[in-house]
Amino acid sequence: MRHALGERELDIMAVLWRGAPSTVAEVREALAAPLAYNTVLTILRNLDAKGFVTHTAEGRVFRYKAAVSEEAVRGSAVKRLVRKFFGGSTLGAMAHLVENESLSSAEVRYLQALIDDHTRRSARRSKRGKP
Repeated sequence: MRHALGERELDIMAVLWRGAPSTVAEVREALAAPLAYNTVLTILRNLDAKGFVTHTAEGRVFRYKAAVSEEAVRGSAVKRLVRKFFGGSTLGAMAHLVENESLSSAEVRYLQALIDDHTRRSARRSKRGKP
């Protein structure tokens, strides 16, 4: 993704990811924080211009829907965060989280399983001659 989303844009995208295509009024009603109708309309238009949402006309109103998945936006945001705060080091970001967050035993086991699985996949690729 070329564009980073602001806090209010993410709030509106979350509404669209959770539900069916929605009008400005429906999005506004679903938001936790109260925003003016014109504010929601402006944000949706900006998201449309950036390619994050699309719209279809239904008479005099538009119905907006997400054009990108939550996973795609999440991945882009995490990459940006790692690049900006950890110099692009995934290891640095992971180490920071592990050292500074209270992880349960189950969470540590889950992370270890992810690392073990990644290690096995890397070993298989190495045997096939792939990087």
